[in-house]
Amino acid sequence: MENQPSTPPLSPAPVPLSESDARMWAMFTHLSALPGSFVLIGSIVLPLVIWQIQKEKSAFVDFHGKEAVNFNITIAIAACLSFLLMLILIGVFLIWVVGVVWLVFTVIAAVKANNGEYYRYPLTIRFIK
Repeated sequence: MENQPSTPPLSPAPVPLSESDARMWAMFTHLSALPGSFVLIGSIVLPLVIWQIQKEKSAFVDFHGKEAVNFNITIAIAACLSFLLMLILIGVFLIWVVGVVWLVFTVIAAVKANNGEYYRYPLTIRFIK
């Protein structure tokens, strides 16, 4: 028996997601921002983690993950600006508007993702392309 050099095992290629699984994970990328909303940065972390884990398995999840992360970064910036504007009292109104817009658009995006549709958030800065 010859001595063969041992080769390290290759990491397996990601298994593509079925259509229903891709729709489910895309929906989760949007809805995962909801529990994180209690901490400003929390609404970005969970969608980012889900997107990073699942993006190689489905182009649909990759699209929705980017959208969810971009939207939540944009909302975090808007919330910070609203807090700063509380010094001149207009921020008290704006923070409520930002919160309602965030909640409504997040739910719409989750429903669209679950239906298998591509959804782009309006008024979103596209940090990740």
